[in-house]
Amino acid sequence: MSNVSKIKKRVAVDIGGTFTDICILNEESGEIRIAKTASTPADPIIGAMRGLSEANIDLHDVTLFAHGTTVATNALITRNLPLSAMICTRGFRDVIEIRRANKEELWDTYKDPAPAYIRRRDRLEVTERIDYAGQIVKALDEDEARELARILKKREVLVVAVCFINAHINGAHEMRMKAILEEELPGVAVVTSSETLPEIFEHERFSTTVVNAMLKPVVSNYVLRLDDELRSKGYESDLLLLHSGGGVITTTSADKFAARLAGSGIAAGAIACRYIAGECGFENAIGVDMGGTSCDVSLTFAGENHVTKEWGIEFGYPIRFPSIEVLTIGAGGGSLAWIDGAGALHSGPQSAGADPGPVCYGKGGTVPTNTDANIVLGRLGTKLAGGSINLDYAMAEQAIRETIAKPLGMSVIQAAQAIIDVSNATMADAVRLLSIARGYDPRDFALLAFGGAGALHGVDLARELSVPTVIVPPYPGVTSALGCLLVDLRHDFAQSYIIPATKAKVKDIESRFSEMEAEARALMANEKVEVSELILKRSIDMMYQGQWRAIQVPVSAPFTSIDDAVRDFHIQHEREYKYRRDEVPIEFFRLNLTAIGLIEKASLYRHKSGGTLKADTTRQVFFDGAEQAIKTPIYKHEDLPVGCVIEGPAIIDQVDTTTVVPPGTRAKTDEFMNLHIDIQR
Repeated sequence: MSNVSKIKKRVAVDIGGTFTDICILNEESGEIRIAKTASTPADPIIGAMRGLSEANIDLHDVTLFAHGTTVATNALITRNLPLSAMICTRGFRDVIEIRRANKEELWDTYKDPAPAYIRRRDRLEVTERIDYAGQIVKALDEDEARELARILKKREVLVVAVCFINAHINGAHEMRMKAILEEELPGVAVVTSSETLPEIFEHERFSTTVVNAMLKPVVSNYVLRLDDELRSKGYESDLLLLHSGGGVITTTSADKFAARLAGSGIAAGAIACRYIAGECGFENAIGVDMGGTSCDVSLTFAGENHVTKEWGIEFGYPIRFPSIEVLTIGAGGGSLAWIDGAGALHSGPQSAGADPGPVCYGKGGTVPTNTDANIVLGRLGTKLAGGSINLDYAMAEQAIRETIAKPLGMSVIQAAQAIIDVSNATMADAVRLLSIARGYDPRDFALLAFGGAGALHGVDLARELSVPTVIVPPYPGVTSALGCLLVDLRHDFAQSYIIPATKAKVKDIESRFSEMEAEARALMANEKVEVSELILKRSIDMMYQGQWRAIQVPVSAPFTSIDDAVRDFHIQHEREYKYRRDEVPIEFFRLNLTAIGLIEKASLYRHKSGGTLKADTTRQVFFDGAEQAIKTPIYKHEDLPVGCVIEGPAIIDQVDTTTVVPPGTRAKTDEFMNLHIDIQR
């Protein structure tokens, strides 16, 4: 075996809808090598292992393997889930179907929400009741409980979610029900709401528990198979799985909190955006991760990703685990262009996916996509992924002519530009929802454009939003995979604590935080985290009296002052909502603890200055809706010297993306080979 293969490496694999991205980090030099291969939706592990083989990675030399996966997300979207049941307090079987009685499209009276994940016939009731204060009003009827177990055994269910009303304050009945089920139904996974999410609001708690339960066997099967594959090839350390909160967990924790992986893939890009923006000197950044199927928009403010508990894969079925806030829309390189009944042009959310892909791939696609529009405009060349994928210009042009141009009375170039404009408008609206609608001014941010297609659209988006700078990372197409290497072990804990601030006691709050910290230390010790590597962050969810949506406010450890917490709440509320009400009483809602187990990060490679800027070739490119193409220099990213300045128009090609530098803009490389594009006006 050569000396090169002996060098220790860190590897991240991020599986997307179209491509599986692999990022290999040399621990000694900090150099990054990338690889891409087609995803295999039927079994993502096949594509991942094939990609590792094609990248010539010897897993004996890998010290850390991190993975972002969409297996949980896809299972929920496709409803490819195990036969499951729910046992609830008598009278509450329809909580997850009634939901909040709201609608995704307020004015669309014909659009119904997706059905509940568990059918009504499989939602069974048992006699028990605990009141709001945690006192037992009616004991659990154990004879009924065993009868329900007999019914579920006959139905051959594989998973049971136990969701009792007020179990967040006293989980004794749920735990007894769990013991009975495990006794009567050996081998069946049983998940309780009091262990999963001990919080008030029964719909959110029940919904999270149901999702967590149904994903448990799906995730367990996947991670155990992947772990076995890696170990059979020589990997000896823990498999680390990226979760929605922006950290990684081991296979053991993934089995307990499977629903946290439902946001695995999209969180990686937001993490990488924060890191790269900071590397470039920007504390505020908008991340636009445009892949083949979708576009993920995230926001970093003051060096921190925004975390939310208001999320889910399908509308009406929330997952209340903390998650980095990422807005996902159906706008990707493979988004289909189509005309509605009123003659309006749309782009997405339908996608050509990996198979058949865009028309220019020549794999059977007939409806034009954003990729087809970009190749017709000359912004894309006729080869992708370092020449491994050939694009057919003639097929793309024909599809746009017949499907879009003729029906709308446009030229092919006008139609292609219109497809791009509609896609850009959709993405710009998504950015506004996370920025302007939250009180953030895009002019105070940099826009980080990544994903396979992000750098093609980055400058157009920045102009639309008045963002002054676009950053394109050195490996845009695998930035999400890189994000998997930049995270730490992370677990989140919470306790309901509903009380007016005037009645809260410092000693009581400190005691509750101490309980959660003891649990966190035990869990981290089980995952081999040293005490010196453990960081514990406390916060309290607070709100004005009469509100039901709370704001998370960081607090000190040890907790010493309620007045300080209230003051910080007023400040944060004013920043987020542009008003404060100092005279209104404050209520505490929930105590939160985030436990972070630090993983040593390898330093990225800093390139040395030197070299001459030289174009590789030229081609005719259409910009900004012009009817005339411009002869445009084409540069290879790997040939760009550090500190070089490129005046637009220019196209910069590399193995995982293409960057468009339109007329009137200027791009410059830094020592990490990030591209900084200044939007000149």
